[in-house]
Order: sequence, then structure tokens, then C-alpha cells
Amino acid sequence: MIENPQHSSPLFEVRELSCEREGHVLFRKLGFSLDRGEILQVRGSNGAGKTSLLRIVCGLDGSHQGELRWQGVPLASCIDDFHSELLYIGHRLGVNQALTPLENLRWSCRLHDRVGDGEIRDALAELGLASHENLPCRSLSAGQQQRVSLARLLLRDAPLWALDEPFASLDAAGIALLEKLLLRHSRSGGAAMVTTHHVLGIPCLRVLTLGLPQ
Repeated sequence: MIENPQHSSPLFEVRELSCEREGHVLFRKLGFSLDRGEILQVRGSNGAGKTSLLRIVCGLDGSHQGELRWQGVPLASCIDDFHSELLYIGHRLGVNQALTPLENLRWSCRLHDRVGDGEIRDALAELGLASHENLPCRSLSAGQQQRVSLARLLLRDAPLWALDEPFASLDAAGIALLEKLLLRHSRSGGAAMVTTHHVLGIPCLRVLTLGLPQ
């Protein structure tokens, strides 16, 4: 069930999407679209297929049927361009415990953007980690490590964010900060897909609930 009408010229579109795992249908003939300025929250019980959907949307999982389109073009025809405009943060943080936050972000940013240490330090400071940038990540709390991963949101100029349980381990201040970043991204013309059970108070929010009859 989608709680918003589709737009005529979506940034991203899903048509007739079906996915099955070990004989179990996660979703069937799912359809929705996402425009610039919109945030789509994906909800559902554990095992409903939220992470699978996000990985399919990001082109990381080919075990599905249906069509994905990026700015009106079939995703298979523009996958490299799509990945250059996508920022995906999975529920596994991708933080190397032996490296510092600064070193982790240097490594992750080198794949797409030329980002200097000054920009990385500014991002860490905005995420409340200015005094932790040179500590090994294994010495940080789970919430602080989550903030290290989320600092990538400030370092990539990507119109589409795909975030899998980004509020996990965050305290109240971290939750408020991430909501602010999502709202800022939306107001600058970006779009986001977010899997979370957290109740979001963002005006541009749409909701897709998995596990309901199709």
C-alpha cells in the first residue's frame, strides 16, 4: 500500500516488482514512484522484505521480477550512471573497527568523490564527532559508529539516498540530527528511501508498507 499518488515524471519508478525467497513471496507486483524532494519510508514487520527491496532498488540484488526505471530509463540501461547518483548505506555500517573515523571516510569517499580531510572533519563535527575523528572506531559506541557511517551523507552529492535502518543505535540527539539531514536533502531537491520503524515527523514523507495484501 502506498500512501501517495504517483507522479507523471518520477525520479525513480518501480513497476510490477515481485520477489520470492526460498519459496516465500515477500512482495508481488509492487509499484511506486519517487520524485525529487520526496522521502519514502518503507515499513513492515521483520522479514517483510524491507532490506531486500532496498537492495533490489539499488541494483544490488537481481533475484526479482519487474521493472526499475531511473529518470524514465530502464535501470539496466543506465546502471553505472545510476550508481554514480546513488548513496546507499546498509544496515551493516561498513566501518572498519581498526581505522579512525577520518580514515574510514577517506576510504569510502575515494570511490566516487574527491573529498579533502577538511571536508571530512567538518562532516564529523556536524555529526558530533569532532573530538573522536582520530580514535579507532572500535573505541566508539554503536551510536557513534552509526554517526561515522552517516557522515557520508554530507560528503556525497547524490540525488538519491537509500538508507537501511539508519536510526539504529542513535540517541535522541542523533535521531533529531538525521531527521534534519533528511529534510535538508529533500529541500535541496534530493530524494530518499528509508527503512525504519522510527516514526518520522517530516512533511515531505510518503509511506510504503510491506506485508499488506497486493
